[in-house]
Order: sequence, then structure tokens, then C-alpha cells
Amino acid sequence: MTSTRTPSFAWVVYMDGGRLLDCCVEEVDVGGLGVKALSREAEVAVAAAHAVYKEHMVLLMDCLVAWSWLNKGAWDIAVEHRVEESLETLLETCSLIKNNLVEAPCRIKPSILLRAYMGKLVNDPRLRGTLLNIAKYFASRRDIGEKIVSRITRKSY
Repeated sequence: MTSTRTPSFAWVVYMDGGRLLDCCVEEVDVGGLGVKALSREAEVAVAAAHAVYKEHMVLLMDCLVAWSWLNKGAWDIAVEHRVEESLETLLETCSLIKNNLVEAPCRIKPSILLRAYMGKLVNDPRLRGTLLNIAKYFASRRDIGEKIVSRITRKSY
């Protein structure tokens, strides 16, 4: 299984949370207190990966994060963590939302998801190394069929 600080779906790791916390943390002010948080650039990469690999859905908040904080540093983090395809997918979907061609939240088309997953599978040894965890996850869930159908057909978050 994976650490609670490692972004994953069904115990399959799609980003290295430890590396993110080592490289991409900054101090921010929250109510007068200095607290550590992911950098804005890391937030863009994590939001994209989460939207695509875990939720299969783009929220308006994901677009606002990308539109506000996307820069070369965010692209560099996405490339380093092998989630650049999810960032491209997020930006394409956000463009559709911005141009009123689709509404948010927007489910990502299965063909686009398949392309993203296949690219991640080919390019990311961390994901491949945890892929068998999905069998353990499915075996641990009695309601897995219902969960899959619900995930595929849902209209919102």
C-alpha cells in the first residue's frame, strides 16, 4: 500500500509525494501563522494529475489554479513527476470550459483518459511498480462493480 502523503488511486501511485514535499514546499501566511504548503507550481501539477488520474473530471477550481499559477516551473514539476500529459489534458479541457464549449465540472472522455493512462504506464516506473495494488484494492471491495459504474456515470464531483 502507499503512504497517505503519496497521490494515488486504488493504491496505484501517480506522483511521488515525498519528493514533492522535499522540493516544492514554501512557507505561506495563514491567519498570521507561517505554515508550509506546496508551492503554487506544484499545486498546478498536482491538481492536473488528481483531476485526470484520480477523479477523471475537471472542476472549475482546477482551471482557476492552472490559469492563475501555470508557469515554466509548473511544467518542469509536471515533467519531473511524469504528469505532463495530465497537465496538457487539464489545459485542453479548461480551454473548452473558458470558450463555453463544455460546462464545469467536465468529465474527461474515456478515450482521453485511456491515452493519459497509457502514457503514464509507459513512462512512469513508479506507477508500474504499484500497478498490482489495484488487484488488492478490487479484492478488498465488495461493492467494486457499483463503484466503477458510479465513477463512470457521475455528472459531478
